[in-house]
Amino acid sequence: MMRVEAATGSATGQRETPLADLPEWDLSDLYPGRDSEALSRDLARLAEDAEVFRERYRGRLADLSGAALGTAIETYERLQEQSGRISSYASLVHAGDLADPEIGRFFQTMEEQINAVSTTLLFFTLELNRVEDTVLAAKQGDPALARYSPWLRDTRAFRPHQLSDEIEKLLLEKYVAGRAAWTRLFDETVADLRFPIGGRDLTEAEALDLLSERDPEIRRAAALVIGDVLGKNARTFALITNTLAKDKEIEDRWRGFERPISSRNLANFVEDEVVDALIAAVRNSYPRLAHRYYKLKAGWFGLDQLPFWDRNAPLPEDEDRRISWPEAEETVLSAYAAFSPALAAVGRRFFAGRWIDAPVRPGKASGAFAHPTVPSAHPYLLLNYQGRVRDVMTLAHELGHGVHQVLAAKQGYLMADAPLTLAETASVFGEMLTFRALLAREADPKARKIMLAAKVEDMLNTVVRQIAFATFEIKVHDERREAELTPDRLGEIWLAVQRESLGTALRLDDPYRYYWAYIPHFIHTPFYVYAYAFGDCLVNSLYAVYQDAHQGFAEKYLQLLQAGGTLRHRELLAPFGLDAADPSFWSKGLSVIARFIDELEQLR
Repeated sequence: MMRVEAATGSATGQRETPLADLPEWDLSDLYPGRDSEALSRDLARLAEDAEVFRERYRGRLADLSGAALGTAIETYERLQEQSGRISSYASLVHAGDLADPEIGRFFQTMEEQINAVSTTLLFFTLELNRVEDTVLAAKQGDPALARYSPWLRDTRAFRPHQLSDEIEKLLLEKYVAGRAAWTRLFDETVADLRFPIGGRDLTEAEALDLLSERDPEIRRAAALVIGDVLGKNARTFALITNTLAKDKEIEDRWRGFERPISSRNLANFVEDEVVDALIAAVRNSYPRLAHRYYKLKAGWFGLDQLPFWDRNAPLPEDEDRRISWPEAEETVLSAYAAFSPALAAVGRRFFAGRWIDAPVRPGKASGAFAHPTVPSAHPYLLLNYQGRVRDVMTLAHELGHGVHQVLAAKQGYLMADAPLTLAETASVFGEMLTFRALLAREADPKARKIMLAAKVEDMLNTVVRQIAFATFEIKVHDERREAELTPDRLGEIWLAVQRESLGTALRLDDPYRYYWAYIPHFIHTPFYVYAYAFGDCLVNSLYAVYQDAHQGFAEKYLQLLQAGGTLRHRELLAPFGLDAADPSFWSKGLSVIARFIDELEQLR
């Protein structure tokens, strides 16, 4: 496996870290290179095949037999998968170095060429949605078409919001010069930011990592510099936020969505009332979860109030040991294997096959993600690994996504992807497996306290913080319907929702008002964030079922992952006796966090 040497030492240059052996991904499984003959050939063939497909089928779908329509969808799926392979490759190359203008140019060129193909193929789903229900139902008696019933169900769910063919075509063609361009501006602006801390100009990932340093002065310095740099760029980030919120408002209005969040809920195939119940349940739980925990943590530090830069600080007795990549790999895979050897076997392929990019690099996309690419290839994971326990949990999280994507690939390109709410199931479950395995090994009360505190903080970040993010988005999008929001107004909303969620034991000073600016989900996928809370509560309930009855659970869990996007949340959870529409469902999941805090109160 090809390795790269990662930078070592903290921002002060005083401490070495065991991060000298981190993997980089090998994208040649998609294409040999940006200038490869294979990529050029596939682009040319794709454009030609898309035109042939349109000429053959446009205006004829209602008259096709069930078998012929099944064949048409199969061809459409093949074309979409080829488009997906090209766009996945371009996206991953770009994520690896957002600062390189030639890579940016390549990425934009691929986006425009794939958008042109998508425009050619757009007629297909629009015309399918005009076929009458009774006519389509009769055609689905043929096995060739029945295979695609889940995809037809999901495609036709958008029928009430579908516009005329001309408007749909205009919206799609303008996407690369509209939303996609503003998103690219955000990504490249964040990648170009440098944070002068401790005599070094750090990337965003490196600067944010310092908020978990042991030295409180380093945490404070990093927090203030982050706020200062984001503040100096707040006008740009506010312009991006306002433009994309207005863009969404216009499209939502034309499509007939009454609320900004409703289009995301429909895309997730979850009812508005279920999401409303989740948000309400979490907000009502703020006092018994986040408020209670941060008051407890402030006490551990001998304070009445923690400054905001200490929110993720290691506990005073925590040695903050850095974890090498081989140890992280062993930790996660052994936890997966203890639950299901089959699950771990899929996970090992990511390490053996160079499917992971782990080091922090200038220009690299921040955060972490799992990109599914296409079923005929395999997923890739991007991390910014810096050796902390949180980084190990991030590896467990993203590997869960990756394993889910591998297992669901058999459903084919059109039906492999689970909605965002269910897509977080495997990732959060992978984190829980890893945490529980580590906790089970630990008998020392001091070490157990440190581990429990870290897990509670992760769960609060996954549930409370993400619902606060969703609340911020709701308020921003609602106000944007009336007028543009200034950077100061965005900061006011941000501080208000954070204070509500975190409580008075955390002091949110003025520099924190700009921390909304770097959150990529607000830009890339509006209202994505509640899916994390959905997934965490769902997994907490799933894990309780697992603890009560191990027998057969792993097999049912693997079947859930293998279903991909073919089943809705009610169908997937029914074998476990769970129902997200049940008002008590969310309180069950939140009670798991509360019980961890109960245990911490006993350990103090």
